[in-house]
Amino acid sequence: MNSTEIQIPRKLTQQLLHHAQSSPESEVCGLIGAKNGVPCSCYPVANSAEQPENRFLLDAKQQIAAQVAMREKGEELFAVYHSHPTAPALPSATDLALANQPQALHLIISLNTKGVLEMRGFRIAEGQAQEVILILSE
Repeated sequence: MNSTEIQIPRKLTQQLLHHAQSSPESEVCGLIGAKNGVPCSCYPVANSAEQPENRFLLDAKQQIAAQVAMREKGEELFAVYHSHPTAPALPSATDLALANQPQALHLIISLNTKGVLEMRGFRIAEGQAQEVILILSE
């Protein structure tokens, strides 16, 4: 998964955007599973951060449960996603410092736009982010 362009199914994108909109004051987060490198399942995970309005921390028990469900369905971890209620869809300094899944894509959804939701993807390793172009597929 080293491509600079990644295809994301439209249905999955809609699920992620809906999840972000369901909590406009707090960051939402979760995992995305893939089969044969194709993203196919969304696993919302509770945000257990002390300040969820500007930070996310995947709830450990729910994260493990999501990973078990992925394994049972023959999926691998494709991406970690979270939202930014009032900031652009760019990794924050905290996002860069705490990213611990270098093999996974990091999707950030911004609600800080007027009428249009923004979602961008990044590969984050060793505190550095490289943007990946997201292409919607059917």
